[in-house]
Amino acid sequence: MRSSGERAVAGVTSGRIGPGEQVTWRARHFGVRFRMTSRITAYERPHRFVDEQLRGPFAAFRHEHRFEPVDGGTVMRDQVRFRAPFGPLGRLVEPVLGRHLRRLIEERNRHVAAAAERAAADLD
Repeated sequence: MRSSGERAVAGVTSGRIGPGEQVTWRARHFGVRFRMTSRITAYERPHRFVDEQLRGPFAAFRHEHRFEPVDGGTVMRDQVRFRAPFGPLGRLVEPVLGRHLRRLIEERNRHVAAAAERAAADLD
């Protein structure tokens, strides 16, 4: 995640994360540095998990990750629901934030897929 300098700095910072566990991310978006702490609020391995912001830049943030088996692999689907801070003023920028989040999650998913494929190749 070089473009945003995003990295895990507290809580679970490597390996698998599980039910009730937390991770704090540090990143820079739109030129602003921030920290966001999320907790895993739902965990149904291997089908889905949900992380929700405890502290951070959003008024609310919920990210559901779903995993569906397909021939020869897995499809991962994300659903993000968020509210920008600053009430009505924040709602004006939600379309911009939504597009930015979509690109960010797509980039992260490419990274996750590549890491999973490397791990699977190591098992062969």
